[in-house]
Amino acid sequence: MINYREILRQHSLGYSQRQIAASVRSSRNTIRDVVKQASVLGISWPMDVEVTNEILQFTLFPSRSSNGSLKMAPDYSHVHKELAKPGVNLTLLWTEYCSLAYESGNIPYMYSQFCDKYRHWARITKATMRIQHKPGDVMQVDWAGNTIPLHDRYTGKIDDVYLFVAVLPCSNKAYAQACKSMKSEFWIRSHVNAYNYFGGVTRLLVPDNLKAGITKNTRYETIINRSYLEMAEHYGTAVVPTRVKAPKDKSSVEGGVRYASTWIIAALRNRKFFMMQEIHEAVAEKLNELNEYPFKKRVGNRNTAFLEEEQAFMKPLPITPYELAVWSTATIHNDYLITDGKNKYSVPFDLIGEKVDIRLTSDTVEVFFHGSRVASHPRRPVVERNPIVQPDHMPIKHQKYLLYNADEFRIWAKSIGADTEVVVTRFLSGGSEPEQGFKQCASMTKLASKYGHERLEKACNRALFYSSEPSLRTISTILKNGQDKINDSESTCDSRDESTGITRGASYFERGGTVS
Repeated sequence: MINYREILRQHSLGYSQRQIAASVRSSRNTIRDVVKQASVLGISWPMDVEVTNEILQFTLFPSRSSNGSLKMAPDYSHVHKELAKPGVNLTLLWTEYCSLAYESGNIPYMYSQFCDKYRHWARITKATMRIQHKPGDVMQVDWAGNTIPLHDRYTGKIDDVYLFVAVLPCSNKAYAQACKSMKSEFWIRSHVNAYNYFGGVTRLLVPDNLKAGITKNTRYETIINRSYLEMAEHYGTAVVPTRVKAPKDKSSVEGGVRYASTWIIAALRNRKFFMMQEIHEAVAEKLNELNEYPFKKRVGNRNTAFLEEEQAFMKPLPITPYELAVWSTATIHNDYLITDGKNKYSVPFDLIGEKVDIRLTSDTVEVFFHGSRVASHPRRPVVERNPIVQPDHMPIKHQKYLLYNADEFRIWAKSIGADTEVVVTRFLSGGSEPEQGFKQCASMTKLASKYGHERLEKACNRALFYSSEPSLRTISTILKNGQDKINDSESTCDSRDESTGITRGASYFERGGTVS
């Protein structure tokens, strides 16, 4: 038998056909045919020990093998390509192959022979990648290990710019984006841009166990960051993080990261960037070069492989664009306010001391308690001094305080009586601004609730009898001691003289009083 292995080995070492023919004792025409057919089929040295000369003969020249004239050789390249499609397996392809063989008057191989010969072909041609990854099935993501320096032209300070990389393992098409930080906001926004770049969504999303995406990942449970999970649910994909300390789970993205580091970061090492826009443009240019670079072991490049084999199997993008939301937690303090980092917003006061979830978008602030939304506010774009407070979030006392104004107090006092109206009017006009009397007026309303309108009116009358400028303390004391219940004719109070002040009346001397 012709020593196919030795022919291919010596050819890989650069020997001429004449030299190889003399070494293996075959004609130069045979050497030429073997080398040519191996080149057409993509077979090259080195190869596994299991690949024998018999297997090589069958692979290179099926018609020369035993029973070759009777049995129809399958088109393994077609089988390999069809296996990449969802739901397709070797049993289905063997059934189709048998039908085709019988229609052409040939004898098909048995199922076991069909599978064995395909696996031998795949091992020789090193075409296992498509078997492991279905088209449109997985997108693997990670941060590149190296960074791109961003220079400040005025201070000379250098900041690190990080590179996000996403890879589709079937076609190996990559997406890369420069980010100022590896925080959750940049991480999620990069995913959105990657889906837009590919023009579709994969069934699975495989990240590493970084904190921006995965909160906890053990053999018993996986907890996904809430913002990351919300993004995945919007696109209808499932997050399946790699196992801890299992780099083989993300071999494609590791390879993609290496390529990105070479084609993008290393290629830009001699350029000096002063603006992020410059970095974005340079990364986009190098990314295009990476996806257009020809494959070494098969025809085409990443872009053509994506268009021919993967694009049709990706799920369409959602109709509505994704709105980035950042989730956080907070414990409600006594002021029943939460913050977005710039401004404060109210929540129901009965949540004081409770832990709530906060969802922040560019336009809204939402607060959730045990999964139910309890508050929603429009988000302020700039910092303002006063918080946004909804009245129904406040206790009753605080709500009443918001309703305080001079006109309302006057209307209320008039409904009580003339003397109450006089007292309230003097409280409101006693300072430079009406608001300075709000506290006293509010206390008057409390006295009315406690003692009744009639007693408050009488207390105001008696306070005015004592002084033209009554105080809240005087009115409160009159009510507390019940002096408002004593009739004027029975009163032991002294009469009031507007010109001379308070003097003792006749009743005082009738009881035998003395003047000091």
